[in-house]
Order: sequence, then C-alpha cells, then structure tokens
Amino acid sequence: MHGRGESFVSGIAQGRSRDRAAPYFFLSYAHTPKNHPNDRDPNHWVEHFYRDLCDHVLQLTSLPAGVPAGFMDKQMQPGEGWQESLSEALSYCRVFVPLYSPRYFLSEQCGREWFAFTQRAVNHQSRGNGNSVSEIVPALWVPVPPRQLPQPAERLQFNHASFGDEYADEGFYGLIKLKYLREQYERAVYLLAKRIVRVAEETGLPDGDPHRDYLSVPSAFGPPGPARRMDVSVLACSSTELPDQRGPDCYGTHAREWNPYRPDSSRPLVEHAAELVRNLDYRVNVGEFDADAGRMLASGPPSAPGLLLLDRWALTTRHGRELVDRLCAEDRPWISVMVPWNRLDPESASREPELRDIADAALAPRQLESAGHRSPGGGLLTLEAFNQELPRAVEAAEKHYKAHARTFPPEGPSIPLPRLLPEGIGYGAEAPVRPVQQRTDEKPSTSEKGEDTPL
Repeated sequence: MHGRGESFVSGIAQGRSRDRAAPYFFLSYAHTPKNHPNDRDPNHWVEHFYRDLCDHVLQLTSLPAGVPAGFMDKQMQPGEGWQESLSEALSYCRVFVPLYSPRYFLSEQCGREWFAFTQRAVNHQSRGNGNSVSEIVPALWVPVPPRQLPQPAERLQFNHASFGDEYADEGFYGLIKLKYLREQYERAVYLLAKRIVRVAEETGLPDGDPHRDYLSVPSAFGPPGPARRMDVSVLACSSTELPDQRGPDCYGTHAREWNPYRPDSSRPLVEHAAELVRNLDYRVNVGEFDADAGRMLASGPPSAPGLLLLDRWALTTRHGRELVDRLCAEDRPWISVMVPWNRLDPESASREPELRDIADAALAPRQLESAGHRSPGGGLLTLEAFNQELPRAVEAAEKHYKAHARTFPPEGPSIPLPRLLPEGIGYGAEAPVRPVQQRTDEKPSTSEKGEDTPL
C-alpha cells in the first residue's frame, strides 16, 4: 500500500544499495493517460507484459534471491524518492528496454531515461571496452513508422521481424489483446527475454553514478520535424607540431586524434563528444577547426550551431591563437567553447597557471553569457565533468542559433494582418478611417478642461 503523493516502483526498493538491488533490465515506456477518472488503468497491459518478461528472465538466469529481474515504474507521481529510484535503476541495470509507441518519442521523461542510460554506454566505449552489441534492446508496444523515429532510435537498426511477422505488424499490444495471437505473444516475449539475457552477458556494462541529479538529465528526443544539425570541431595540437615542453602522448598525427583524458579514455575526445551529441538527437558534422573555420566563422547568419573543443596548448601556437581571435572577433554565441583539462596530466599541471591565463585572455570577449557558452576558468578536469558540461553547451549553442539563424517565410503570397477598424476587425488597409466624433450630449472630461483629475 502507498499513500497519496508517494511513489511505488517495481524492480528496486528505494534506498537500497548496489549489492542488494540491481535490476537486470530497465523497462522504459510512455504512460497512457485516462480518458476518465473512473476508467481502468490504461497501463494495465504494459504491467502484464512486464511481469511475463520478468518471469522469463528469471528462468533464463541465475539471479539470486532479492535481485529483481527488471525495473518498471508503476506510478510516476511527484513524490519523495521517485527520482532517486529512477537514478539508481538507470545506473545499475544491465540492459535498457524502450517500449516503442507513438507516445514514447514525445515523452520528455522517456527521453531522459534514454539519455541517462546511453551516457553510461558511451563512457564504457570510451574507456576501451566498446562492444559492437548495443546495450539497448527495443521492443514494440505499437509499431512506429521509421520517419517518426528520432536519431538515437533510428541508428539502432533493430530487426523486429526476428521476433515474428505478427509481432512486427502488431506490436505487443496487438498480440496481447487479440486472443488468436496468444501463441505469437508468448513466443515474442520469450525471444525478447533471451535477447536481453544475451546482451547483458556480452556487454558487461559498468555501473553509472546513482547520485546524479535526475532532473538535470536532458532528453534524447528533439522536437518533431527535420533532424537538427550540430558542428563538433576540435582545435588541438598534433604529434607532428607540438609546442615546447609538450610530449606526444595525448596526440596523433591529426588534431582529431587529441585525447586529453588518457588513460581514463582510450579514444579521441571529439569522437566521444560527437556520440553524446548524437544521443541528443542531432546529425553531427565532425571536423577540425583549422579546416572548419572558413565555414563556421563565415559572416552572416549561422548555418548550424557548433561545439568547439579547445586544447589550451594549441593557444601557445600562433596559428591556434589566430583562429580563436577570429572566433571572438565577432559575436558568434551559437558556437559553444569547451576547454578539457586533465588534472592528472603532469605536463599540463606544471604549466597550469600560464596556460589558464592564455586561455582566459583569448576567450575574454566571452565573459558574458550572451556572448556564448564557455567552460569554467579552471577547465573540465575529468571526463565525468566533460560529460556533465556537454549537454549545457549544446543547449546554449542551440538557443543562440535559433535566435540568430535566418528565417524563411512560408511559400505563397503574403496576407496582410487584420487591423482594428472603427467598424470592427478587418483587413481594410485601403478603407478610409472616419474620425470618431464626440457626442453632443457628453460633457467634456476634466482633462480637456485643463483641470487635474481628482484623486
């Protein structure tokens, strides 16, 4: 039993520690609202499906007593503990199971769940443990046309027909509601459970941060319509052109190979950043600022928001400083600047005050928020700090881009706006406006007589 304003969740008890409650999978679904308060819970069949899926997972694994097979929120009301429960489940689950429906990709709640989980997967891949198998196993509640899928879902390329043609055509809702498809329903649920178990065993996803503020997590789903674009560019040194007192450990033959967070990360930072931006529902153009500057710094309205990853060491070179000076010479707030800085890098630590002053001087025109996003003065000291800052940098770039981008009026002839005329509302731009005459039986106001209006 639970009281008013409290949250009841299945799969993990509130406040439990990692070793006591770690759901095997997380079922993410969009709540269907009631048409009338007296109606039966419209999410009843989702819960029925969830219980069947948990039963199969329990049979297919050796989960010990007390360890839940899955997590599903049964009542998501603003109550004490529900945010913590969601954060814990998303940090500890092994597999993420989004339940597709037209309503799902319009839900900000579902978008947050998706991004929170995929951030774990991106970090796992950057630490050298990448796997070709995705930790996301989508399930169809109601089939969704491909054109309605956002970028993160479209890139999964999951073959739903492998669970049966009837399932691909009807989804679990159709199979569970139509009695003559009962056998197909049982088969599809069982195959989904097998897929979940296999993915969990092959990936071995490490835990995330259960103490992260869940409400600060952005949604992985952008607004309906054409896919959004984002330029992700890097300005960094290369191993063939290094300033004095800088070794080649963090660099490759090209600037795109810069990896400031090694050994914590094993892949270039621009690839890591681009993957996170893609999970925010953008089509990403990845490049080097040396080559991208002509396009990104062109005069006039911007063609896309941008994200610049800046290596402080590059500012000690003449060419690097000139590029940043060009960026800051005009207002370009739609390009957010992120400054990674590994506090465990001994070469960077020995010259930290000097390089910090150089970066502060180069980015001085961006002191105000209206000038565009920039990392804090001390830089982003860890990969975790970079991960938390990136959504804010992307949001700021998108906001400024919308404010400065060129707008295009709809096709067709323009229609004059309606005007308020003495005879009423109309379009009468050419209609003569007759002056309003004062009635003869009205007395002049005190203001017309030059008198003060009494208080």
